[in-house]
Amino acid sequence: MKKLLIILHDLSAGGAEKMMARLAKALVDAGNDVTLLMLTGGGIHAAHLDPRVKKVELHSPRSVRAVPALTRFLRANRFDAQLAALTHVNVVAIVAAALSGTLARLHVSERNAFSHDRHVNPDFMVRMAYRVAPLLYRMIPNPVICVSRGVAQDLVDTTLARRQDVTIADNPVLDNDFREKTPGLPRHRWLLEKSGTVIVAVGRLAPQKGFDTLITAFAALPDRDARLIIFGEGALRAELLEQAKQLGVAERFDLPGYADDPLAEVAAADCFVLSSRFEGSPNALVEALSTGTPVVATRCPHGPQDILVGGLVAPLVAVDDPIALAQAIAEQLSIPRDLQRQSRLDAAARFMSASAVQTYLKALIGSPSS
Repeated sequence: MKKLLIILHDLSAGGAEKMMARLAKALVDAGNDVTLLMLTGGGIHAAHLDPRVKKVELHSPRSVRAVPALTRFLRANRFDAQLAALTHVNVVAIVAAALSGTLARLHVSERNAFSHDRHVNPDFMVRMAYRVAPLLYRMIPNPVICVSRGVAQDLVDTTLARRQDVTIADNPVLDNDFREKTPGLPRHRWLLEKSGTVIVAVGRLAPQKGFDTLITAFAALPDRDARLIIFGEGALRAELLEQAKQLGVAERFDLPGYADDPLAEVAAADCFVLSSRFEGSPNALVEALSTGTPVVATRCPHGPQDILVGGLVAPLVAVDDPIALAQAIAEQLSIPRDLQRQSRLDAAARFMSASAVQTYLKALIGSPSS
């Protein structure tokens, strides 16, 4: 049994937070003693954290101000390996580990395309973290754990990081018995009592996700009775609703907010679409594949090409090309739903918790077993 620590900002609704909560559970399942530490605390995924995972909250008002408390915690508690996630948290963890004498046991992870993600958050301290992180990544003893080959290559190509400064570990997206599970009932009225074709997407209502392109593509579909649901919340809600109104599809478009069980919604849909401009390793795409529902994705950096085996599993289209996206969606809707179902399930299986956790254990402690 190894004593392992995961360091996060909080357990909010982001994909990284969800995956770290799942990773903590998978590490416990593999026979390890796991603590999940939050620099601040709380978040939607806190309630779903496995009770076997020890939870620590520093309640710092900002991540950067958590350095003293995190340093004291690391000095007082010895772990075999420490894993931080997200760039600004990585910087805080590196400083605290250096001050506490635990740098040799610290591992940090990048969850998204660094060259794109660094421009998303306008917060001054977060932008400073992105500036100094690549230099720190060259100096720390352990390679940066990246969620896909594309994220690793992007970090090498666009920063000071070298090839030897990165390694790869898959996200633990799915339960090990996902093939045997029966999806729950959807809650959205268009899916619970279907009267026509329903297309779904899942993600933050942010420019990264390309939902504006998806709405334009949806408006161009030949099926004028089809409906589009985007599950998620974010700053672009009003803009996306206005766009749908301007395109004349407002009555067939819905933004219901976050879904309690997104897999149930996706499983009941006719097609899932990932319209992102960039990703790291899109968990929503893997989850959609696991339901067997037909999918379409953009060939965005990074992740979809790897997950969909270059387009062999499902169509890949250019980023910000609504006409190509509409054509791909229409094509998927025109063929039998189960035509490539097995291929979709097989592609998803790589991201089962039991498989993914072994890649993390190898990266953290040099052994794929506990």
